[in-house]
Amino acid sequence: MFVYIWSLVCWYLRPFVKWLLRQTTQMCELQRICYGQPSGAPRAFAVEESLRRSRDANIRTLIAYLNDIADQRGISTKTERKILEEAIRTVLVTKRINPTAHPDFAKSFGKCIELIWGYRQLCVECEELRRTPYSTDNPEHEQLLLKLWNLLMPYEPLDARVTKQWQEIGFQGDDPKTDFRGMGILGLENLIYFAQEYPSAATHVLSHSTHPRYGYAFAIVGINLTSMALKLLRDGSAKTHIYNSSKTLPTIRAFHQFYCYLFYEFDGFWIESKPSNMMEFSSIQEKFENSIRMALANPSTVFRINLAVDNI
Repeated sequence: MFVYIWSLVCWYLRPFVKWLLRQTTQMCELQRICYGQPSGAPRAFAVEESLRRSRDANIRTLIAYLNDIADQRGISTKTERKILEEAIRTVLVTKRINPTAHPDFAKSFGKCIELIWGYRQLCVECEELRRTPYSTDNPEHEQLLLKLWNLLMPYEPLDARVTKQWQEIGFQGDDPKTDFRGMGILGLENLIYFAQEYPSAATHVLSHSTHPRYGYAFAIVGINLTSMALKLLRDGSAKTHIYNSSKTLPTIRAFHQFYCYLFYEFDGFWIESKPSNMMEFSSIQEKFENSIRMALANPSTVFRINLAVDNI
């Protein structure tokens, strides 16, 4: 009850506090954030919160406009500059900011807009890929699946399209298509990106998956980690990493790289946990996810794959 009353008091006092700070600093809240917060996640989080809590009609219209564009995946290299210019111009006029007197504001604020709505658009793209089922009637899907095999097993040709060989890279049966039901093409694209962009890391992890004591189903675990990565993306936890790591508009590549980090780190976490059997997978994955969430709670966090050689 106290928390509710306090939040209500803060809601009513917020306009007065903002007015008072503007009078004393001669800057609006967005300016204070852009000048006072470190670039990346700290600044983007603060700008996002400021815009969300704004009661100004122009700002709320701007947010709805940006949401609509992101939801339609309308931010691209061709359209981004115009979209950012419109957003910056709206804020400059609404907040009565002189661009000549504050030349750095537009750049800092524009970068935050790029990150915030690029992330929203990324969520939409990932969800579309997840909803796209694997189809044996789609030649592109079939080519992607064969590409995954060739990346992971370059010296062992497939005997047939449907074969027990798929189990060597961790699929459950003779035909991998059924294993993609939950994550669709997103799961397959994640696995391919890992094997293609980080071949030494992928080979390292695949070798662990065949360990006689601590082995696991490489592909199935990979698809499970796609689900985990998508959950972290949807609930906003992944913002910390993506806001800090993205130098430009966050794209599907940002999600793939986030996934690769999770897969590589989970492999080490699994081995260190010394599981008795695969029945411990759920509890170990839950502990791993909690450790990732704790790391992402730090606004300075950015994940990078740190390749290490072991003799396991």
